[in-house]
Amino acid sequence: MDRPRALVIGGSLGGLFAAHLLRSIGWDVAVFERSKADLADRGVGLGTRPELFAVFRRIGIGLDESIRVEMRSRIGLDRNGEAICEVPVRGVVTAWDRIYGALKTALPSQFYRSGMQLERFEQSTHTVTAIFADGLRIEGDLLIGADGIHSTVRRQLIPEAKPRYAGYVGWRGMVEEGDVPVSFRATVFHHMYFCFPEGELALSVPMAASYGHAHQARRRCQFSWFRPVDYGIPLRQMCTDASGHCHGESIPPPLIRPELIEELRDSAVASLAPQVAALVLRAVQPILQPIFDLESPCIAFGRAVLVGDAAFCARPHVGTGVTKAALDAQCLADALLCAGNDIEAALMRYDIERRQFGKRLVAYGRYLGRYLEGQLKPREARTAAELHRHPETVMREFGSGGAFDGDPNDPWRS
Repeated sequence: MDRPRALVIGGSLGGLFAAHLLRSIGWDVAVFERSKADLADRGVGLGTRPELFAVFRRIGIGLDESIRVEMRSRIGLDRNGEAICEVPVRGVVTAWDRIYGALKTALPSQFYRSGMQLERFEQSTHTVTAIFADGLRIEGDLLIGADGIHSTVRRQLIPEAKPRYAGYVGWRGMVEEGDVPVSFRATVFHHMYFCFPEGELALSVPMAASYGHAHQARRRCQFSWFRPVDYGIPLRQMCTDASGHCHGESIPPPLIRPELIEELRDSAVASLAPQVAALVLRAVQPILQPIFDLESPCIAFGRAVLVGDAAFCARPHVGTGVTKAALDAQCLADALLCAGNDIEAALMRYDIERRQFGKRLVAYGRYLGRYLEGQLKPREARTAAELHRHPETVMREFGSGGAFDGDPNDPWRS
């Protein structure tokens, strides 16, 4: 009997997790990625959860110890670089490109096709057909939309489900270990540093060595800096290149206008602690990320299903988008296995379980974002909670812990 076949739209982490996990339960898979370029250079620092590494063990992919960087605490800094508070939250961080490299290398190349732009898909009672921009039609038993927050699959299924702008952007950049000032190098790879300029939030996160240099143990450090930008003309101006072309609500990093990066670096010197400002100054190519989140009212539709950011996308303060993508894919594989590949029954179970978690994650991201949103209001318009939310509280809550703990008294639980 022929094996059931899944068409995976999107070759980033969510798609790769889905491909590996479905192959592990006997499915044939085909992954289609719209970009022609390798995605490994899109890496950022990532918080991790034990659940993420458990999925790797299930797939059978071994991970080198160099993929982990252990943090001892989170430290708040004043403008002069002096500690104002410290929170003893330990954690393990890694890097996006390390996770991607491990997954991509372990997937046989015949199952992955780049430069494949999905235009639409059609489904019947027994099959689903993906139709690509070049006219190619490919048939399967299940179509998995793993194509991110701007998902083509989701747009066809639920066009009303659109990303929501948070009111601020995130600047980020990466510095190699050898380029970190010697005076900070001994500590910056063991802690997260937080800065609290008026109306903003900046932090540093250690990163594992890149996929190609893991054996050399060359760690990296990333800064993330959240700054208010109004939607509409101000945001579009930031996403306009030197030729005057606006790229919409994002812009490729090499096309960011030099004067924006110069302003960013001047502001870092003026308003951030020296430890974090040094990262802004030494990052070769800062990246601009307008902050959006997304929630879908439904994530399973006949023989089509959404996973990862295509289904729910929380703000980056949660720090668990990759773990969520892995757990989405695992839940889908488990549902298909338990249902004896009865796709309708499996997707019904998947929708119930992962939609509940996705809503919780987005709500948690919005809860964490209240600090920044409160800072954007005039002081007289802020609530008591916004006025008195101490930096130590912000530092303690930042990250994925609350989204997984399941405490019914969590303030972000809806």
